[in-house]
Amino acid sequence: MDESSPFRGLEPVGLWRHFEAITRIPRPSRIEDQIAGYIRSWAAEHGYTTRSDAVGNLCVLVPASRGREAVAPVVLQSHLDMVCERNANSPYDAEQGRIHVVRLGEFLRAEGTTLGADNGIGVAAMLHVGEAEGIVRGPLELLFTVDEESGLTGAKGLDPTLVRGRTLLNLDSEDDGVLFVGCAGAADTQFLWKAPVQPIPAGWKGVTVAVSGLQGGHSGVDIHKNRLNAIRATVRLLQRARERLPLMLIDLNGGNKRNAIPRECQAKVVYPLGGEGALRQAVDQAVGALGTQYRGLEDGLQGTLAEHVPAPGATAFSPEATRELLDMLRALPTGPVAMSQDIPGLVETSTSLAVVRSRGASVEIACSTRSSTALALRDALDTLKAIGELAGATSEEQDGYPGWKPDLSSKVLGVTRRVYRKLFDGDAVVTAVHAGLECGLIGERIPDIDMVSFGPQIDGAHAPGERVNVVSVAKFWKLLLAVLEELAAAPAADSAHQDKGER
Repeated sequence: MDESSPFRGLEPVGLWRHFEAITRIPRPSRIEDQIAGYIRSWAAEHGYTTRSDAVGNLCVLVPASRGREAVAPVVLQSHLDMVCERNANSPYDAEQGRIHVVRLGEFLRAEGTTLGADNGIGVAAMLHVGEAEGIVRGPLELLFTVDEESGLTGAKGLDPTLVRGRTLLNLDSEDDGVLFVGCAGAADTQFLWKAPVQPIPAGWKGVTVAVSGLQGGHSGVDIHKNRLNAIRATVRLLQRARERLPLMLIDLNGGNKRNAIPRECQAKVVYPLGGEGALRQAVDQAVGALGTQYRGLEDGLQGTLAEHVPAPGATAFSPEATRELLDMLRALPTGPVAMSQDIPGLVETSTSLAVVRSRGASVEIACSTRSSTALALRDALDTLKAIGELAGATSEEQDGYPGWKPDLSSKVLGVTRRVYRKLFDGDAVVTAVHAGLECGLIGERIPDIDMVSFGPQIDGAHAPGERVNVVSVAKFWKLLLAVLEELAAAPAADSAHQDKGER
C-alpha cells in the first residue's frame, strides 16, 4: 500500500483493502455490474459457488470452518449500490468511480462526493469474513442485493430460494453501539403540475436565484436534525421577492435523489425593468432570516443572485401561476410529522420534499414519506395528495415497501446483545431506525427469517463529505466475528430448540 494512502495502517487490513478497491468501482443504483463482477472474481479465486436470481441479487456460498460443518448457515447481507452525490464544483464523481478519500483523525472522508461507506463497509466486511483465516464460523451465505438506494427493488424481487439460512445479519446500519430490530416503511409521491406558459414581456429582466452550501443528508436518519431543505429555502426567497414585485418563473430545479435532503436548488425568473433593487433587497433579507433561523445548523448557507439572459422566444409561467406553484411547494410538509410512542426520540412519520424538475410547461415534484405505522403512512400520503389537488397538480403514488416490526424476543438479537456486553463491558442500544432497511422486505419474502442489523459509525450518508469512523469499523468487525462464533456453537439440528433471545 502506498505510503500516502489514507488506508495505510488501518485494521483489519483485508476489510480496508476491499473497501479501497470498492471506492474505485462505479456502483450507482441499477448499474452494479462492475461491483458484482468484482465479487464474482473474488469468489472464483477462492473456489466459492455463486448464484443469482432474476433481479440480479448475488449470493456467495462460503464453507464452514473445520468442525462447524453441521451448524445452520448464517446469511450476511449488504447492498451493492451507493448514493452518488457530488458538489457541483467538485472534480470528483462517485458515479464514475472517482472518489477521493482523505483521512482526518479517526475518520475517512470523501472530498466533494459521497464516500459509499453506506453500504461499502458491509460489502467489504462480508468479503473479508469469507477469506480471513482463523475465524470460527458455520456455513455462510453472503447475500449482496441490488438497487437498494433507489427503491429496494433487489430485496423486493428477492428469490427466497437464493438462501437457505434462517438467521440473517444485516450490515447496513450506521450507528456504533446500536442494534436495530425494526425500520420504517415508505412510499414516494410523484406530482405533475402544469400551467400555460406565455412570452416574457418586453423589458423584463432575468435572474437566477440559487441556494447552495447546505448539509443535506439522509432523508430518514437525518430528518429529525432540522436541516434546511434547499428547495424550501429557494421558495422562501422567491416568495419574499414576490411581496415586492411581480415574478414569472422560467424554471426551478433542486434535489437529486428521493432519499436525500436537497442541498442545492436554483430558479430562473424574470421581473419588471427597474425592480432589481427591490428584488435584491428582498432576497438578501430572506437569506439573512434563514441564516439566523439555522445558525449553528447551516452555517455554509449561500443564497445568490446572478443575471440571466433568457433565450430569444423564451416563455415563463404567469405571475399567478408562479404564485400557485410556490404556494404548493411551501405547503408540502418536509420534516418529522410524528414521534414514536414506543421508542423515545425515534421519528415515527416524516415527509421530505426531495426533487423538483422543470419540464417546459410542467414541473415534476417528488416527495418521500416514511412511517413505522401503516395507518400513519397512509394518512401522510393522503395529506400530500390533497395539497397537490388544491394546487391543480396530479399525483401518482409510487410502489412503497413495508416496515420491519421489532421482535425483542428474537434469538439472534439475544445472541448479539450478550456478545456485545461481553466484548465491550456495556449494553448496546436496541432500537428501530427511521429509514428503509431491506430487512422489512426480506422478512416479507422469507417470513420465518430471524434478523438483526448493526454496523460502524457512518456520518452524513447520502451527502458529500460522508465519513466513516475507523475505530468503530474495528469494533464492528470484532462484534461480527464474535457473533458468528457464538452462532456456530450449536449444531443445525439443535438450533431450532434453543431459547429465543432476551425478553
